[in-house]
Amino acid sequence: MTAASGKRFGKVLIQAGLITEEQLAEALSQADGRSLTAVLVDENIATEQRIAQAVAESMGLAFVDLGAYEIDPNAAMMLSSDLAKRHSVLPIKVQDDQLVVAMADPANIFAIDDLRIVTGYEIRPVVATESDVLSAIEKFATMHQDVDRMVGDIEDVSVETEREEEAAADEEAPVAKLMNLIITEAIRQGAGDIYIEPFENELRVRYRIDGVCQEVMRSPKKLHRQLISRLKITSGMDIAERRVPQDGRFGVVLDGKSVDFRVAVLPAVNGEMSVLRLLRKDAIMLGLEDLGFLERPMQILLDALDKPYGAILVTGPTGSGKSTTLYAAINKTTRPTVNLITVEDPVEYRLEGLSQVQVNEKAGLTFAAALRSILRQDPDVVMIGEIRDKETATIAIEAALTGHLVLSTLHTNDAPSALTRLTEMGVEPFLSASAINCVMAQRLARRLCKECKEPYTPDSEALDRIGFPYEPGNIPTLYRAVGCNKCNNIGYKGRMGIHEVLTVTETIERACVNHASGDEIKRLAMEEGMRTLRDDGFEKVKMGVTSIEEILRVVV
Repeated sequence: MTAASGKRFGKVLIQAGLITEEQLAEALSQADGRSLTAVLVDENIATEQRIAQAVAESMGLAFVDLGAYEIDPNAAMMLSSDLAKRHSVLPIKVQDDQLVVAMADPANIFAIDDLRIVTGYEIRPVVATESDVLSAIEKFATMHQDVDRMVGDIEDVSVETEREEEAAADEEAPVAKLMNLIITEAIRQGAGDIYIEPFENELRVRYRIDGVCQEVMRSPKKLHRQLISRLKITSGMDIAERRVPQDGRFGVVLDGKSVDFRVAVLPAVNGEMSVLRLLRKDAIMLGLEDLGFLERPMQILLDALDKPYGAILVTGPTGSGKSTTLYAAINKTTRPTVNLITVEDPVEYRLEGLSQVQVNEKAGLTFAAALRSILRQDPDVVMIGEIRDKETATIAIEAALTGHLVLSTLHTNDAPSALTRLTEMGVEPFLSASAINCVMAQRLARRLCKECKEPYTPDSEALDRIGFPYEPGNIPTLYRAVGCNKCNNIGYKGRMGIHEVLTVTETIERACVNHASGDEIKRLAMEEGMRTLRDDGFEKVKMGVTSIEEILRVVV
């Protein structure tokens, strides 16, 4: 920090009432190449945190705790580490075509001008402590150097086809280190999926966090083949086969937590693309009470699980948390006195003390074939990963009618449609209606960030337009997303389930036998007290845990 910029920064601190003119003059005289902040902290005049907060308040800027902030790597790497260190600045994200930059000294107009010229963006400064900024700069400089060095090393190594397997299997090879870096960062950032996607001239890596994709890295196309080869070796695929899709899996332990990866490789126009699904062991140890159930739907599900036989179906699109809910239900039923067997494709979570069967279509072990054999093992509870065809559906329903508790998933948009879907598959409606205890439809909605959610009073016309329930003349106070450093300025952090639970009563059973439509079954269920997905979501909006916009996004 130059003497001139130190004086400008000092005047901001004086205006904020943090120091006096005399203290500023004394600190500047003792600077000796150090920043004004460093001198004030060393002299115990003020803490770094207090200085940064005072500057933010005085200049009307946001204060950011970089230690808890998820910095966008693409933004952070827009500046060279030398330039970032010279001005004590770090770009943390791009928002509304502006570059948001964390600065220890936002009064440094020369730094802002330099950033504008180098990046081509308009600069929006936010305030952070000097040590946090320098620490983050060092972290990203090291990461950037690691990636660049790994990429350089990979490009320098000429791997012949016959030696490719040996090179990819080498744990000390640059490609292995790069893959480890991608995987480690994904786990630490809480990603659910990793996408490795080749384009004509480059390779893109993205993470899916809370259901939203975020780009984290772009690299030269040259390293794509070795990266995919490394991934195939790790997950037990055929490294020489590049013409057909392949699946595999592997596991890692990071920070004491075990994470399994389910890997799918697919040939595409520009080369093989890959998706890695992260399966965290701690996710399946969740109880039903951790999944966001309201009291009545939870009780209906628990009552169904307490019955010794019958079927419980969970419906919803891919990625709606059906497997997590099934495993939570299994945790409720797993006891030494209960024989519980699952048949899955694939087995996502491998559990101790549980008999799990992996479907193998090539070997003839289909869901139906596995299920027939499982029933000869005299199970009390059977979990079927998914009902896909008539044969599986028929065996599952017959098992539920003959003294087994059957848990499974089905792809339908809502709970009542599950009953008509089984009929369309060829299951007699009187059988399915008699066998099924309850059907639960599910979606995943993001939770509002607890730190920054904002209360507001909505307009009655807007509520009427979307059918939001409220008492006339008594408009409720709701919450909406704002964004802060704790949630990466998204406004949401974490997810929860939105549920629709249908109990198959005598009325519903008669309607099924009479081939009632899904809409008719839904109407009867609502008359008997069923909450729809939208009703459940709106109730959680009233509770302040999510927003109207989020419910409308995930529920049709």
